[in-house]
Amino acid sequence: MTRMFFHETVQAYRQRDPAARSALEVILCYPGFHALMIHRVAHGLWSRRLFLLGRVISHFGRMMTGIEIHPAAKIGRRCIIDHGMGVVIGETAEVGDDVYLYHQVTLGGTSSDRGKRHPTVANNVIIGAGAKILGAIHIGENARIGANAVVVAEVPANTTVVGIPARPVERGTAARPAKPQFDPYGTPCDPCIDPMLAEIESLRAELTELESRLARGEAELRRSAERATGFASARSGDADFTS
Repeated sequence: MTRMFFHETVQAYRQRDPAARSALEVILCYPGFHALMIHRVAHGLWSRRLFLLGRVISHFGRMMTGIEIHPAAKIGRRCIIDHGMGVVIGETAEVGDDVYLYHQVTLGGTSSDRGKRHPTVANNVIIGAGAKILGAIHIGENARIGANAVVVAEVPANTTVVGIPARPVERGTAARPAKPQFDPYGTPCDPCIDPMLAEIESLRAELTELESRLARGEAELRRSAERATGFASARSGDADFTS
C-alpha cells in the first residue's frame, strides 16, 4: 500500500504539474511531495497511538518543507501540494483523493473544543494560493476555491467560490457554458460573473427604474397641476362674464 501511494503520488505530480520533467525530479526537489511522504509516516505512528513520535516526525517535516500537517489529519490518494510553503492542515481535517493545494492554504479550526473542528475536503477539489477554509465545514466534490478566498460556510459540489467571505460565481455564459477543467490556483479564467459585481449591477438597474418612475410621476403631477390651473382659470372667466 505504501509503495502504491508513493508511485501514485509521483505520477500525479508528473501528470498535473508541467514543470515536473521526471519522477526523479519530483522525488528530490518537490517539498509538497516530501511533506506528504513524511505525513504518511507520522500518520501511521499516530494511528498506532505513538502520539509523541508522530508529532516529532511531523515537526521534522515542517522544518524541512515549511508545510505543517498534523499527524492525525487524513489525506487521500494522489494529493498534490504545489510550492507548499506555509500550508497548514489541522488535526481533524480530512482531504479526499486528487485534491490540489497551493502554497499558504490553511485548513483551520474555529473552535478550541476537542472533536471535529477542521474542514472536510471532498475529491478533486482545487484550493488556490492563500485560501483559508475555516471550521468543520464540507467542501463538495470538484469545487474550486479561488486564491485568497476565506471560506466559512459549506461549498456545494461543482461550485467555484471567490472573495472574502467566499461567494459562488457563475461559470461560463449562455454561448460558452462552463465545462469541468483544471483551474490553476482555483481561480476561474473563463467568463464568469463576479457575485459582488452582479449585486452592484442589480442595484444600479433598480435605481435606474426608480428614477424613471419618479420622473414619470413628476411629469404626471405637472400635467395634473396644469389642468387644475386651466380649469380654475376657466371658472374664473365664466364668473366674470356672468357678472
